[in-house]
Amino acid sequence: MPHLSTPQPLPPGPLLVNALPASVQAGFPSPAEDHQVERIDLMHQLIKHPQATFMLRVSGQSMRDAGIMDGSVVLVDKAIQPESGHIVIAVVDGDFTCKTLQTGADGFRLVAANPDFADIVPSEGQTIEVWGVVVASIVQHGT
Repeated sequence: MPHLSTPQPLPPGPLLVNALPASVQAGFPSPAEDHQVERIDLMHQLIKHPQATFMLRVSGQSMRDAGIMDGSVVLVDKAIQPESGHIVIAVVDGDFTCKTLQTGADGFRLVAANPDFADIVPSEGQTIEVWGVVVASIVQHGT
């Protein structure tokens, strides 16, 4: 099971980044767009419930096919009601894990986004708690 870092509260205040006031094309942008930079508050764009949102660093490859790589930082909102299809952070027998929640008539399971990893299906006596819903993943490339 992959390990997740200890949940960290978000720092107070805005997290400002530069942003272009346009969508990104897969072709060649206009050189004039380089000079049309504005500042946006990344916290405002990504976080709806600041007091209930935490950061965790992911360790492992079980969510690779969902774009959550080893070393990614995920933002987790504990105020969102988890639903089937949400990527969640769950506590399984005391250990954090990141998986996709699937619910159905036969109960629920935690599904990996990598075929090399088995789903987690609750067994008798096992403790599983959905801790929060992943609302964003930040992948650092090239390190």
